[in-house]
Amino acid sequence: MCREVFTWQPDLDRRGHFLAEAMEEEVHVAVVDGRIAGLASFYRPDNFLHSLYVEKDSRGQGAGLALLKHVRQAADGPVSLKVQKLNFAAIAFYRSQGMTVFGEGDLEAPGGGWFRMQDADRLLMK
Repeated sequence: MCREVFTWQPDLDRRGHFLAEAMEEEVHVAVVDGRIAGLASFYRPDNFLHSLYVEKDSRGQGAGLALLKHVRQAADGPVSLKVQKLNFAAIAFYRSQGMTVFGEGDLEAPGGGWFRMQDADRLLMK
């Protein structure tokens, strides 16, 4: 999963990058037929969904939706996240789940920069 997600990281550093980034986060996994189908890392103090990834062959089967619902239930306010601008499938997924874009940044970053999204029905006022 790390190879597919962290495309800008050298092969040897992808797992280390994820682990370093998730050190202070809760990491939740979706397991299907005894294997990890997806994961979500959640930084509870800011209700920030740092990562939500689903294995390629598990997409469209509900793992991502289950992880997002789980994080929303754990949060004590609106959930926000960043998504790469060129990740059209993820943007469409988040929009279908009621999230809206409220910011953007880092146009030079891999993926063409990012959008900041949040739960539309509980707008974040930060």
